[in-house]
Amino acid sequence: MQIKETANDGLKRAYAITIPAKEIDGRIDSEIKKIAPQVKMPGFRPGKVPANLVRKMHGEQLHAEALNSMIRESVDKTMADNKLKPAMQPKVELGEGYEQGKDAEVTMELEVLPEIEAPSTDGLAIERLTVPVSDEEVMDAVGKLAENNKSYKDAAKTKKAADGDQLIIDFVGRVDGEEFEGGKAEDAALVLGSGMFIPGFEDQLVGVKTGDEKTIEVTFPEDYQATHLAGKKAEFDVTVKQVKVEGETKLDDDFAKNFGLDGIDKLKELLRGQLEQETAGLTRTQMKRSLLDQLAAGHDFAVPEGMVDAEFDQIWTQLQQEAARSENPEEMLKEMDAEKDDYRGIAERRVRLGLLLSEIGQANNVQVTSQEMSMLIQQAAQQYRPEDRERFIQYVQQEPMAAAQLRAPLYEDKVVDFLFDKAEITDREVTREELEAAIEAEEGEEAKKPAKKKAAPKKKAAAKKSDEKKDDKKPAAKKAPAKKAPAKKAAAKKDEGEKKPAAKKAPAKKAAPKKAAAKKK
Repeated sequence: MQIKETANDGLKRAYAITIPAKEIDGRIDSEIKKIAPQVKMPGFRPGKVPANLVRKMHGEQLHAEALNSMIRESVDKTMADNKLKPAMQPKVELGEGYEQGKDAEVTMELEVLPEIEAPSTDGLAIERLTVPVSDEEVMDAVGKLAENNKSYKDAAKTKKAADGDQLIIDFVGRVDGEEFEGGKAEDAALVLGSGMFIPGFEDQLVGVKTGDEKTIEVTFPEDYQATHLAGKKAEFDVTVKQVKVEGETKLDDDFAKNFGLDGIDKLKELLRGQLEQETAGLTRTQMKRSLLDQLAAGHDFAVPEGMVDAEFDQIWTQLQQEAARSENPEEMLKEMDAEKDDYRGIAERRVRLGLLLSEIGQANNVQVTSQEMSMLIQQAAQQYRPEDRERFIQYVQQEPMAAAQLRAPLYEDKVVDFLFDKAEITDREVTREELEAAIEAEEGEEAKKPAKKKAAPKKKAAAKKSDEKKDDKKPAAKKAPAKKAPAKKAAAKKDEGEKKPAAKKAPAKKAAPKKAAAKKK
């Protein structure tokens, strides 16, 4: 086997590998000797089939297996002999026109990881912005919880429905005179003015009374999720079974018991804890961004283009998905194209920081334990259907690359925690608005620094995958989820662990308080 370096430019390497035909043939002969005792052929006793007949029967398969294994071995040898640390999977190709009986000419191209001097962890200084949770905020959260869990009571039969009233209705929808899937429901609860149904549906029910029957005409939006209904006119025969009015909600112990709690004090305690957890998450985000800014400012080294390409593709794909959900996709795509260099700069910064954190972790023996890895895999498996979970677990256990992708966010967080312990941290109490403004400012700095261009506008537009999923069980009369325009640089917000698997289960109880707390601004 001959190995010759053909390119050495920065982090790029290329090699020409020649595997002599004699060595390939020798490997095939060796394999024939191994399998010959098991080969059966009419006219020969077991194990007595001549080698030339075994070669004739299985030669093509044996040749392919021998060639593939020798190519893998040659790649491994090239890596070891040249002490290469590949950034990504090498590109390995067998020369065109190769035929059995000839030398195999193989080319291997790759990028190597840069040599990074052991970063110093001394001198890090981080200001930790903290937000105390006030009694007023807790009561505001309780109020929002009550707003989202209104109770309704039957109105008089003569009551005409108005905005804010709840209707219990049956309806049947038709397009071109034919009923369609999802266009029929019984005992559906609809609050007038809520915007839950397609435009025009609720407006035409204002003024109805219990027992009324009404046919309403509407047009499905052009961007309706069910494409076969998009833009089409429809008729709905509606029967109003009951008009209900909002009942009085008292924020007392009985209200808290609706959520499985002992009383209102326990509810306040729960909501306070959720608000504190939420603000603690924002504080960690602010601290991490400050830390990464310091690391980025102190280190500048070449990074593998392939890794930057992969990171950029991920950013770009998310932006394209958000643009597709925006009110004006063409305008958003045009803006994206104008700032493509900025996004690539962000990708390069991320790759550099990732390599830097990895180097710090290795130098300081930061580890992800087997128990932590097992928990990660189990969490990620919960995203799949029960019948597919075991297959996913086996896949991750057998594929090092998949395991590495799953492990990376946790490893990064552990390195960040290690650096927090080393840093000099000072606390400053701020309002939530000030904390969010600090995070936004740091996001703008990330967008600005790589390409030396303008900072990203201070907006938020994280992709909400779960909100965009279609629910086939919902009546087709309900409108599609509202589409939001993505803010510039939205996809760039990944430093805080967007790669982490979203595998959290909703709690069996107390879900409603958590939802209310999450809406607190």
